[in-house]
Amino acid sequence: MHYYYNKKVVNMTEHIYQLDSYLKEYDSIIVSIKDNSIILDKTIFHPRAGGLESDTGFLEVNGRRYKVLNVLQEKDSEDVLHQLDTVDGLNPGDRVHLALDWERRYKMMKLHTASHIIAAIIYNDYNALITGGNITPEYAYDDYSLESSDRSIFDKVVQKANEVVKKNIELKIYWLDREEAMKIPGIVKLAARMPPNVKKLRIVEIPGVDIQADGGPHVKNTGEIGEIVITKIENKGKNRKRMYYTLK
Repeated sequence: MHYYYNKKVVNMTEHIYQLDSYLKEYDSIIVSIKDNSIILDKTIFHPRAGGLESDTGFLEVNGRRYKVLNVLQEKDSEDVLHQLDTVDGLNPGDRVHLALDWERRYKMMKLHTASHIIAAIIYNDYNALITGGNITPEYAYDDYSLESSDRSIFDKVVQKANEVVKKNIELKIYWLDREEAMKIPGIVKLAARMPPNVKKLRIVEIPGVDIQADGGPHVKNTGEIGEIVITKIENKGKNRKRMYYTLK
Protein backbone atom coordinates (compact mmCIF):
# COMPACT_ATOMS: atom_id res chain seq x y z
CA MET A 1 0.00 0.00 0.00
CA HIS A 2 2.97 2.28 0.10
CA TYR A 3 3.83 3.27 -3.46
CA TYR A 4 2.40 5.47 -6.15
CA TYR A 5 1.79 5.41 -9.90
CA ASN A 6 0.68 7.68 -12.68
CA LYS A 7 -2.71 6.72 -14.08
CA LYS A 8 -1.11 5.97 -17.43
CA VAL A 9 2.38 6.27 -18.85
CA VAL A 10 2.86 6.14 -22.60
CA ASN A 11 4.91 3.24 -24.02
CA MET A 12 5.10 1.41 -20.69
CA THR A 13 3.09 -1.33 -19.06
CA GLU A 14 -0.42 -0.14 -18.23
CA HIS A 15 -1.44 -1.28 -14.73
CA ILE A 16 -4.99 -2.46 -15.38
CA TYR A 17 -5.46 -3.74 -11.82
CA GLN A 18 -5.37 -0.10 -10.69
CA LEU A 19 -8.54 0.51 -12.67
CA ASP A 20 -10.33 -2.71 -11.67
CA SER A 21 -8.86 -4.98 -8.98
CA TYR A 22 -11.53 -7.62 -9.64
CA LEU A 23 -10.44 -8.51 -13.18
CA LYS A 24 -9.39 -12.16 -13.06
CA GLU A 25 -8.54 -12.56 -16.76
CA TYR A 26 -7.35 -10.23 -19.48
CA ASP A 27 -5.77 -10.19 -22.95
CA SER A 28 -2.44 -8.50 -23.54
CA ILE A 29 0.50 -8.34 -25.95
CA ILE A 30 4.15 -9.22 -25.29
CA VAL A 31 6.31 -6.13 -25.70
CA SER A 32 9.70 -7.70 -24.94
CA ILE A 33 11.39 -10.74 -23.44
CA LYS A 34 14.24 -10.58 -20.93
CA ASP A 35 15.80 -13.86 -19.80
CA ASN A 36 12.88 -15.83 -18.29
CA SER A 37 10.60 -12.79 -18.03
CA ILE A 38 8.23 -10.97 -20.34
CA ILE A 39 7.01 -7.38 -20.39
CA LEU A 40 3.41 -6.81 -21.50
CA ASP A 41 1.67 -3.73 -22.82
CA LYS A 42 -1.03 -4.16 -20.14
CA THR A 43 -1.27 -6.33 -17.04
CA ILE A 44 -3.68 -7.38 -14.31
CA PHE A 45 -0.77 -8.87 -12.31
CA HIS A 46 0.25 -6.77 -9.32
CA PRO A 47 4.05 -6.73 -8.90
CA ARG A 48 5.95 -7.22 -5.68
CA ALA A 49 5.83 -3.65 -4.39
CA GLY A 50 4.49 -1.49 -1.62
CA GLY A 51 4.75 -4.25 0.96
CA LEU A 52 2.52 -6.64 -1.02
CA GLU A 53 3.79 -9.92 -2.36
CA SER A 54 3.23 -10.33 -6.08
CA ASP A 55 0.35 -12.00 -7.86
CA THR A 56 0.86 -15.37 -9.47
CA GLY A 57 -1.14 -17.30 -12.05
CA PHE A 58 -0.65 -18.26 -15.65
CA LEU A 59 -0.87 -17.06 -19.23
CA GLU A 60 -1.87 -18.85 -22.39
CA VAL A 61 -0.45 -18.41 -25.88
CA ASN A 62 -1.64 -20.47 -28.84
CA GLY A 63 -3.06 -23.14 -26.53
CA ARG A 64 0.10 -23.45 -24.43
CA ARG A 65 0.03 -22.53 -20.73
CA TYR A 66 2.90 -20.79 -18.94
CA LYS A 67 3.13 -20.35 -15.17
CA VAL A 68 3.62 -16.82 -13.81
CA LEU A 69 5.94 -17.49 -10.86
CA ASN A 70 6.71 -13.95 -9.75
CA VAL A 71 6.02 -10.39 -10.85
CA LEU A 72 8.41 -7.48 -10.36
CA GLN A 73 8.48 -3.85 -11.34
CA GLU A 74 11.60 -2.68 -13.11
CA LYS A 75 13.57 -0.07 -11.21
CA ASP A 76 12.70 3.53 -12.15
CA SER A 77 10.13 2.31 -14.66
CA GLU A 78 6.45 1.44 -15.04
CA ASP A 79 7.44 -1.77 -16.86
CA VAL A 80 6.39 -4.98 -15.13
CA LEU A 81 8.45 -8.16 -15.42
CA HIS A 82 6.42 -11.38 -15.39
CA GLN A 83 8.78 -14.22 -14.48
CA LEU A 84 7.68 -17.46 -16.14
CA ASP A 85 8.58 -21.12 -15.78
CA THR A 86 9.82 -20.89 -19.38
CA VAL A 87 9.72 -18.44 -22.27
CA ASP A 88 10.18 -21.16 -24.88
CA GLY A 89 7.99 -20.47 -27.89
CA LEU A 90 7.17 -16.89 -26.92
CA ASN A 91 7.91 -13.87 -29.10
CA PRO A 92 7.36 -10.11 -28.90
CA GLY A 93 4.04 -9.27 -30.50
CA ASP A 94 2.34 -12.46 -29.33
CA ARG A 95 -1.17 -11.95 -27.93
CA VAL A 96 -1.52 -13.63 -24.54
CA HIS A 97 -4.41 -14.45 -22.24
CA LEU A 98 -3.70 -13.67 -18.57
CA ALA A 99 -5.31 -15.43 -15.62
CA LEU A 100 -4.70 -14.62 -11.95
CA ASP A 101 -4.53 -16.98 -9.03
CA TRP A 102 -7.65 -15.22 -7.82
CA GLU A 103 -7.83 -16.84 -4.38
CA ARG A 104 -4.33 -15.57 -3.60
CA ARG A 105 -5.09 -12.07 -4.94
CA TYR A 106 -8.39 -11.72 -3.09
CA LYS A 107 -6.85 -12.69 0.25
CA MET A 108 -4.20 -10.00 -0.19
CA MET A 109 -6.79 -7.43 -1.26
CA LYS A 110 -8.70 -7.96 1.98
CA LEU A 111 -5.57 -7.74 4.11
CA HIS A 112 -4.42 -4.67 2.19
CA THR A 113 -7.63 -2.77 2.88
CA ALA A 114 -7.51 -3.93 6.51
CA SER A 115 -3.99 -2.50 6.79
CA HIS A 116 -5.25 0.91 5.65
CA ILE A 117 -7.97 0.93 8.31
CA ILE A 118 -5.50 -0.05 11.04
CA ALA A 119 -2.96 2.53 9.85
CA ALA A 120 -5.58 5.30 9.95
CA ILE A 121 -6.67 4.46 13.49
CA ILE A 122 -3.17 4.15 14.91
CA TYR A 123 -2.19 7.40 13.16
CA ASN A 124 -5.20 9.32 14.48
CA ASP A 125 -5.13 7.89 18.03
CA TYR A 126 -1.38 7.62 18.64
CA ASN A 127 0.21 9.78 15.93
CA ALA A 128 2.17 6.70 14.83
CA LEU A 129 3.41 6.10 11.28
CA ILE A 130 4.15 2.84 9.51
CA THR A 131 7.88 2.13 9.35
CA GLY A 132 7.68 -1.17 7.44
CA GLY A 133 5.42 -4.10 6.65
CA ASN A 134 4.51 -7.01 4.43
CA ILE A 135 1.30 -8.61 3.17
CA THR A 136 1.06 -12.26 2.16
CA PRO A 137 -2.10 -14.20 1.29
CA GLU A 138 -2.25 -15.70 4.78
CA TYR A 139 -1.15 -12.92 7.10
CA ALA A 140 0.30 -9.42 7.28
CA TYR A 141 2.49 -7.42 9.61
CA ASP A 142 3.18 -3.74 10.01
CA ASP A 143 5.79 -1.87 12.07
CA TYR A 144 4.63 1.30 13.81
CA SER A 145 6.55 4.22 15.27
CA LEU A 146 5.30 3.52 18.79
CA GLU A 147 7.35 3.66 21.98
CA SER A 148 5.10 1.23 23.84
CA SER A 149 4.51 -2.41 22.91
CA ASP A 150 1.59 -2.66 25.35
CA ARG A 151 -0.76 -5.29 23.92
CA SER A 152 -3.79 -3.29 25.04
CA ILE A 153 -2.94 -0.53 22.53
CA PHE A 154 -3.11 -2.95 19.63
CA ASP A 155 -6.23 -4.66 20.99
CA LYS A 156 -8.03 -1.29 21.07
CA VAL A 157 -6.87 -0.40 17.57
CA VAL A 158 -8.02 -3.70 16.08
CA GLN A 159 -11.33 -3.52 17.94
CA LYS A 160 -11.94 -0.12 16.33
CA ALA A 161 -10.81 -1.48 12.95
CA ASN A 162 -13.32 -4.33 13.15
CA GLU A 163 -16.06 -1.84 13.96
CA VAL A 164 -15.15 0.01 10.74
CA VAL A 165 -15.20 -3.24 8.77
CA LYS A 166 -18.75 -3.99 9.91
CA LYS A 167 -20.00 -0.63 8.59
CA ASN A 168 -19.76 -1.93 5.00
CA ILE A 169 -18.14 1.25 3.70
CA GLU A 170 -17.67 1.55 -0.07
CA LEU A 171 -14.13 2.52 -1.04
CA LYS A 172 -13.39 5.31 -3.51
CA ILE A 173 -10.42 5.17 -5.88
CA TYR A 174 -9.47 8.15 -8.02
CA TRP A 175 -6.55 10.29 -9.20
CA LEU A 176 -5.57 13.76 -7.97
CA ASP A 177 -2.97 16.24 -9.09
CA ARG A 178 0.06 15.82 -6.88
CA GLU A 179 -0.05 19.38 -5.54
CA GLU A 180 -3.69 19.01 -4.53
CA ALA A 181 -3.20 15.54 -3.01
CA MET A 182 -0.24 16.58 -0.87
CA LYS A 183 -2.41 19.17 0.89
CA ILE A 184 -4.50 16.39 2.45
CA PRO A 185 -3.46 15.65 6.07
CA GLY A 186 -2.16 12.09 6.51
CA ILE A 187 -2.12 11.36 2.77
CA VAL A 188 1.22 9.58 3.37
CA LYS A 189 1.36 7.38 6.47
CA LEU A 190 4.78 5.88 5.90
CA ALA A 191 7.62 7.31 7.94
CA ALA A 192 10.34 9.03 5.90
CA ARG A 193 8.75 8.21 2.54
CA MET A 194 7.14 10.60 0.12
CA PRO A 195 5.57 9.79 -3.24
CA PRO A 196 7.81 10.28 -6.28
CA ASN A 197 7.58 13.44 -8.30
CA VAL A 198 4.71 12.46 -10.60
CA LYS A 199 1.91 14.73 -11.78
CA LYS A 200 -0.97 12.60 -10.54
CA LEU A 201 -1.35 10.30 -7.53
CA ARG A 202 -3.75 7.39 -7.21
CA ILE A 203 -5.88 7.94 -4.12
CA VAL A 204 -7.59 5.21 -2.09
CA GLU A 205 -10.25 6.60 0.22
CA ILE A 206 -12.32 4.85 2.86
CA PRO A 207 -14.81 7.67 3.48
CA GLY A 208 -14.79 8.93 7.05
CA VAL A 209 -11.87 6.63 7.94
CA ASP A 210 -8.79 7.01 5.76
CA ILE A 211 -7.36 8.56 2.63
CA GLN A 212 -3.96 7.55 1.23
CA ALA A 213 -1.90 7.73 -1.94
CA ASP A 214 -1.61 4.10 -2.96
CA GLY A 215 -1.05 1.95 -6.03
CA GLY A 216 -2.27 -1.51 -5.05
CA PRO A 217 -5.48 -3.57 -5.30
CA HIS A 218 -8.24 -3.24 -2.69
CA VAL A 219 -11.69 -4.65 -1.99
CA LYS A 220 -14.72 -2.55 -2.95
CA ASN A 221 -16.38 -2.66 0.46
CA THR A 222 -14.96 -2.99 3.99
CA GLY A 223 -17.53 -5.70 4.72
CA GLU A 224 -15.60 -8.07 2.45
CA ILE A 225 -12.67 -8.12 4.88
CA GLY A 226 -14.14 -10.33 7.60
CA GLU A 227 -12.67 -10.13 11.09
CA ILE A 228 -9.15 -8.86 11.79
CA VAL A 229 -7.32 -10.99 14.36
CA ILE A 230 -3.98 -10.21 16.03
CA THR A 231 -1.61 -13.17 16.02
CA LYS A 232 1.52 -11.66 17.59
CA ILE A 233 3.10 -8.43 18.87
CA GLU A 234 6.87 -7.93 18.73
CA ASN A 235 9.14 -5.22 20.07
CA LYS A 236 11.62 -4.57 17.25
CA GLY A 237 13.39 -1.73 19.05
CA LYS A 238 12.86 1.91 19.94
CA ASN A 239 9.85 3.37 18.12
CA ARG A 240 9.36 0.16 16.16
CA LYS A 241 6.59 -2.14 17.30
CA ARG A 242 5.38 -4.92 15.00
CA MET A 243 1.88 -6.34 14.83
CA TYR A 244 1.09 -9.57 12.98
CA TYR A 245 -2.52 -10.09 11.99
CA THR A 246 -4.75 -12.27 9.85
CA LEU A 247 -8.41 -12.54 8.88
CA LYS A 248 -11.17 -14.95 9.69
